[in-house]
Amino acid sequence: MKIMVKLGGTLLDDPASRASLATQLAALNRTNPNTAVVHGGGKQMTRFLEERGIASNFVDGLRVSSSEVMDAVLKVFAGTVNHELVAALVAAGLDAVGLSGIDCALTECVVVNPALGQVGRPVRANVRILDTLCKDHFLPVIACVGGDRAGNVYNVNADQMATSLASAWRANRLLFLTDVEGVRGADGQRIPVLRQNEAKQLIDTGIATGGMLAKLRAAQFALENGVGEVRIVDGATPDVLARVQSGEALGTTFLL
Repeated sequence: MKIMVKLGGTLLDDPASRASLATQLAALNRTNPNTAVVHGGGKQMTRFLEERGIASNFVDGLRVSSSEVMDAVLKVFAGTVNHELVAALVAAGLDAVGLSGIDCALTECVVVNPALGQVGRPVRANVRILDTLCKDHFLPVIACVGGDRAGNVYNVNADQMATSLASAWRANRLLFLTDVEGVRGADGQRIPVLRQNEAKQLIDTGIATGGMLAKLRAAQFALENGVGEVRIVDGATPDVLARVQSGEALGTTFLL
């Protein structure tokens, strides 16, 4: 089984949470070596920029990425956040390898909108490196930075990146570990199973907004492009990865 795990930056900001997830990923990797991780780091990025007096501006949930911001993207996403996570995974007994979408043209992008600066939309994925690493029991840990064949570097939405890679890799399961327990309906209750037409209704009626709207769209894309199952689940749930793998109905599962 190929499993892609997307870790939200909020879960990685706390050392105890990071260590817990690393231990769980080590256990998962022992039974399922075809596992890869994509991570964000928006909270850490905002803090880094604030400390330097650089404002964070967003358009449709995407951070406007000037050359100053892109310098921070490389330092924070591909630097601090990636390497702190890799270090925690190594401490948990894993042979983890830190990557970004730039490496091996893993994630090729085009500009989303010139007004957003260097924000990229994934258009191609070269996932051979994932198979190569997983075959030898290395765990790929991928920061949400992309590139193109002309040498440009892009800030990439981590959900979009995880979806693009999971689709190209033909992952059986894409897990979004985040800071909410799942998708909520109009009544505020968690929806255990969500099909495509129901997700579209949540979008069309404005019930899903912000980060959840982005995840719904990402889940739809993944299912339409070869991913077997997509699930959004609270990453702070104790033993979350083992419980999902055992079939427990945590979070929200997306199906066609």
